[in-house]
Amino acid sequence: MEIAFTLNGLAVKVDVKPADILTDVLRQKLGVLSVKKGCETGDCGACAVLVDGELVNSCVTLAPTVAGKSITTVEGLIVNGEMDIIQRRLAEYHGTQCGFCTPGMVMAIKALLNGNPHPDEAEIRRAIAGNLCRCTGYQKIVEAVQSITA
Repeated sequence: MEIAFTLNGLAVKVDVKPADILTDVLRQKLGVLSVKKGCETGDCGACAVLVDGELVNSCVTLAPTVAGKSITTVEGLIVNGEMDIIQRRLAEYHGTQCGFCTPGMVMAIKALLNGNPHPDEAEIRRAIAGNLCRCTGYQKIVEAVQSITA
């Protein structure tokens, strides 16, 4: 079946099977490599994207369910070749190390700030709780977000 949706502001059409997972469609059919395959059970957040502005783990999302919707990945946050402030601050505050979790973490932070531009530390920690990071200990990530909202 062919589905159409908006990906990072551009209209796309892609052939999918009813059981195709969104992560696979984004990576294999549309070349969006920021969306990572981690746990494949919705527990690590490496595959997180925004679907109509809501944070979704794409590894547990059937591709046909996004027909007619708008999907944003990290690539969609770059404007005129410039990284989003979230990406810049994570780099400045050393909130990334290996980088595997970073795209999903960025999307979780984006979803948080879209709904709450001035979260406190507890709200930040809750928002990123679904994103497994084995390198940073999360403190630098929290500090990076706090620098945006200060």
